[in-house]
Amino acid sequence: MRTGYRGTGPGVITPDGCAVELYSRLPPGDEPDIVAAAVPAGAHILELGSGVGRMTHPLLERGLTVTAVDESPQMLERVRGARTICSPIEVLDLGETFDVVLLASFLVHAGDVGVRRRLLRTCARHVADGGCVLIQREGEDYHTNLPRERVDPSGFTVRIVSAEPVGDGVNSVRAEYEFPDATWTQTFLSRPLSRQQFEEALAEAGLRVDRYLTDDRIWVRAVRAG
Repeated sequence: MRTGYRGTGPGVITPDGCAVELYSRLPPGDEPDIVAAAVPAGAHILELGSGVGRMTHPLLERGLTVTAVDESPQMLERVRGARTICSPIEVLDLGETFDVVLLASFLVHAGDVGVRRRLLRTCARHVADGGCVLIQREGEDYHTNLPRERVDPSGFTVRIVSAEPVGDGVNSVRAEYEFPDATWTQTFLSRPLSRQQFEEALAEAGLRVDRYLTDDRIWVRAVRAG
């Protein structure tokens, strides 16, 4: 396990505390629609942190081509119809570029600043000229509106239980996922970023905001700076 990360529940738990069986159950929500609406038809997407393909498969169904990257081979075993690459995102260097690079799941909020820098450099390194990077940020009240709970129409409950400071502007966040037949928890490190801090982090990697895709500014379309 990565330091500060852990998970509980049935099945394989990945180094960042994610449960393979849990993510196989989670629905994609409206995220594939947001992505598809922001990219050209038929675009080739480099999906960083694809997991089991929760977004990969709906994107493929929308006529997009996906190269799925994850550090967990057990996650990638669940991906169908896409090229898969098993690698930590922060060291990835494929020597090729893509129309779209996708960094979802709040990965840009990595607690370790060095990891965040390497994640964004991976994005910048792999985006083609004229292409874009799509990033999912945390909501502005993600660490303060706690505890909070959402009951999914499909029949499970997700709770963000707590976000406890652990130093240097980083919080330890605990999430719970309760299904009728099983419960999983995940604890992970997250660094809240204001809009200004986020845009400064992009600039450091040679990227800039093209536009915010949603009113809550959670989804962002970034492009190469200059």
